[in-house]
Amino acid sequence: MTTRILPAVGDPDAARAISTLLSQLPSAEPAAPVPDSTSLLDTLSRLAVDSIDELPEVVLVHERIGPVPALELIREVALRFPAVGVVLVSSDAGPALFSAAMDSGARGLIGLPLSYEELAARVQAAAQWSVGVRRHLGKGAAADVFTGPGGRVVTVTGAKGGVGTTFTAVQFALAAAASGRRTALVDMDLQAGDVGSYLDVQFRRSIADLAGIQDISPRVLQDAVYDDRTGLALLLAPADGERGEEVDDRAARHIVGALRSRYELVVIDCGTQVTGANAAAVEMADVAVLVTTPDVVAVRAAKRMVRMWERLQVRKAEDTAMVVNRWSKHTEIQPALIEKITKTRATRTPVPAAFKELQAVVDAGRVQDLDNRSTVKQALWTLAGELGLLQAPDTATAPAPGTPGAAVAVRAAGPVSRLRRVREG
Repeated sequence: MTTRILPAVGDPDAARAISTLLSQLPSAEPAAPVPDSTSLLDTLSRLAVDSIDELPEVVLVHERIGPVPALELIREVALRFPAVGVVLVSSDAGPALFSAAMDSGARGLIGLPLSYEELAARVQAAAQWSVGVRRHLGKGAAADVFTGPGGRVVTVTGAKGGVGTTFTAVQFALAAAASGRRTALVDMDLQAGDVGSYLDVQFRRSIADLAGIQDISPRVLQDAVYDDRTGLALLLAPADGERGEEVDDRAARHIVGALRSRYELVVIDCGTQVTGANAAAVEMADVAVLVTTPDVVAVRAAKRMVRMWERLQVRKAEDTAMVVNRWSKHTEIQPALIEKITKTRATRTPVPAAFKELQAVVDAGRVQDLDNRSTVKQALWTLAGELGLLQAPDTATAPAPGTPGAAVAVRAAGPVSRLRRVREG
């Protein structure tokens, strides 16, 4: 049996050493090393689109991989791709790290410097385990085990307060649910979340109730999620803002990973403040949306947010989709200028300035009742299609004529396209 091995190694010297030893293993088929956690997850997602059989049997994760820490990355791979055997490569082969690696879902630990015998033994054991799991899943013996690459995650962040972040996130989620996708809407504006207020929902559970749970099972997740009559699964912010501190970056990764394994689309309202939790969500997202309005203060705030993400290695500017809200053709600052200033990718569809259409439903806390003739709703639902959030027309139930999004062309899923950087001015 041929064993396919995918190393995830950021250090070039370590990558060469590991590749050299892997090439000497009998019946091994090592792939070219991937340099970071994002590349690893993207590669596995792409391979898993057709079948889990396309995935490598073994993934080697080097201790200095980044930007996601090695143990967090192992947990993410184990959750999203349970048929892959993950092995940690580390200079610390002590019992404490071994225990932590096993708790994260690793199938083995290899000490540095590498030895051929230990590498061969750990790879073989992980490969045999992977083959057994795939045989088990192929027989349908574990109906509740998620075997796909995971649902898509889209984060919606505001350049500053008052630019329409929550309204945009809610409409994206409603559009996806209407297209037939099983959608979760998460309020990660932890101290000032308003998703529940916008949808007239009160629920005793919140995202903070999942913060201290290491293994979030489907039953535990279901207890914290509110199934709204709009078709959305809502995970709300805590009613007491101080509880937001319980949700750190580690908890956010666990929660987003659990949601991704249960829903086709996860829409996360990240608010306007950068915290460890929402920074982790933006880093994990397939699509990261930044909302701004076409005025000097908001555009400066958008540029400041993008630069902060880059400094923290959360998100590159060119991988960020910029949504321009409250736009009109008479506005002096147009989307093309915002794109140049922020170095992001401005979406094709700006959202018009028409607050009078929204005032009644916002004041009533019933934004789901916004009239289909609303130009704002039509623009946001069209944007959902542009960003690839809607189910493809050939698999979804076609919307009724006149419904926003009925004629939206859905782009293929994948990272936001890389654009050429343009100097400001």
